[in-house]
Amino acid sequence: MAIKTEPFVVNVGPQHPSTHGVFRMRMVMDGETIVDMEPVFGYLHRGVEKIGETRTYTGCIPLTDRMDYLSAPANNLAYVMAVEKLAGVKAPERAQYIRVIMGELARLASHSMAVGSFLNDLGAMATPLVYMWREREKILDLLEMTCGQRLTSNYMRVGGVSQDLPEEFTPAVKKFVVEMPRFIDEYDQLIKDNEIVLARTKGVGVLSKEMAVSIGASGPVLRGSGVKWDIRKSDPYAVYDRMQFDIPTGTAGDCYDRYRVRVEEMRQSVRILEQALAQLPQGEVRAKVPQRLRPPAGAAYGHIEGPKGELGFYVVSDGSVAPYRFHIRAPSLINLSALREMVIGWKIADAIVTFGSIDICLGEVDR
Repeated sequence: MAIKTEPFVVNVGPQHPSTHGVFRMRMVMDGETIVDMEPVFGYLHRGVEKIGETRTYTGCIPLTDRMDYLSAPANNLAYVMAVEKLAGVKAPERAQYIRVIMGELARLASHSMAVGSFLNDLGAMATPLVYMWREREKILDLLEMTCGQRLTSNYMRVGGVSQDLPEEFTPAVKKFVVEMPRFIDEYDQLIKDNEIVLARTKGVGVLSKEMAVSIGASGPVLRGSGVKWDIRKSDPYAVYDRMQFDIPTGTAGDCYDRYRVRVEEMRQSVRILEQALAQLPQGEVRAKVPQRLRPPAGAAYGHIEGPKGELGFYVVSDGSVAPYRFHIRAPSLINLSALREMVIGWKIADAIVTFGSIDICLGEVDR
């Protein structure tokens, strides 16, 4: 005999470790099955875009560090590229190579935490996360070596970078590049064919290719659904057009594919680092730019392939020392728009795994 039940509401978050910060999922449940889900965010109330309109162009750079604080150099780069386009400034060649090196180190650091925390959401407790934290710490040491900061590494500047690389940096990165593939293999041995990982992720949280394109998804979320799109290839910036690398994609668009795309992207980042270090030229690292920059009136959009997807900055100048408009295309926010479709019909435990597979940073969502 069928038992008649009434739908009920369950709030997951905003103070819940599996929501990766202050994010809330308002779930309508029928028994253990999710019949509807409303994503609720905005608890941070950061106001970065309005604050940016009261600061000088250089003074806005620290605001970007604190968005996706797992990949601060990438945030810096997208913003300074937009301002350079607006002001007609070109960074020296050495600075462009340094930007690629820092961008790929940021990608490795971000993906390490994405995969580690994703497996933590699966119930793997601390082991995979601690393994990947170990390599991330090495990257943070390299960032600290260049600019004195580990997490919010404010290093990019309009026209280049704040200072040249220290003498000990290049040998340290070369050592890291040699060691990292072995650690990625170690992750794979631990996780790739684990029967619990396969059971919890294969066919779960499927995002079709058509839906991914429709919502404007980007990064591993888009590529996990089989769309071969990467701004480093489609609209190259810095010196990515001189680098040889592949674009990993998935086929099913499920949680497992998104996880696999990130791991394979880590391998490609190591390839890019090897090439960038081998080609790194000597020379200046920063163009001459006024301290109180006043770009001519106009608008510009600068975007990069950040670890989480397309990170873009739209900056409008009225000829003053501060941006007239300062708007951010945050991949974490846009990728989240698919979550409702991905979790309906699944259980709460599956929703946690699906949410973790998107890989967001609330500092970027509630910007």
